[in-house]
Amino acid sequence: MIAENLRSIRGRLPQGVELVCVSKYHAVSQIKEAYDVGERVFGESHVQELLLKHQQLPDDVKWHFIGHLQTNKVRQIIPFVSLIHSVDSVRLMDEINRQAEKIGRVVDCLVEVRVAQEETKYGFLPGEVCEVLNESAVQQYPYIRFRGLMCMASNTDDVNRVVSDFNVLNDLFASLKHTTFSQSPAFDIRSMGMSGDWPLAVMHGSNMVRIGTAIFGERDYAR
Repeated sequence: MIAENLRSIRGRLPQGVELVCVSKYHAVSQIKEAYDVGERVFGESHVQELLLKHQQLPDDVKWHFIGHLQTNKVRQIIPFVSLIHSVDSVRLMDEINRQAEKIGRVVDCLVEVRVAQEETKYGFLPGEVCEVLNESAVQQYPYIRFRGLMCMASNTDDVNRVVSDFNVLNDLFASLKHTTFSQSPAFDIRSMGMSGDWPLAVMHGSNMVRIGTAIFGERDYAR
């Protein structure tokens, strides 16, 4: 079933859009099924779960951290994490840079933008992003490579609202690409879209989608 789901999604994903298989709350055996048909990029939201899976799966897996990251957990994932999607505060940026400096590693990160209407979402407000990522601010983080922006759209059936959320992120990305990151080819990721809205996200500029349920099925939260 997992292999079939992946074939279906792969068949619909345009060239140039990267798939992150969201494996949080899913068993190692399920991740292995996806791995065995060629998947290498997996997304986790909880540090302890990520650490356990990192130990049990092959070294060529690229682990993306996609959930809210507490500063006191940064040190544990910095040595191996491939991309942190959810940089949502200056304090977290400071800590990632500090821990990365300790081991001499530059860590790829996305800045999370809070475009959704729900108050519970994390991230910088759209009006804050260009200031947080101005040229002088970015230079303070030599051990972070800023790769782009991430968002979660509003949890609603209102398609216009979801499209508006994606457009906000796209506009911010374009603005930064013409200013702070005009000479930075590595600033190239718009991480938008999950199982329920990824086709819409891709239509509106996403080049990285985070899909879990549509690949692995419903999660077992009791695990």
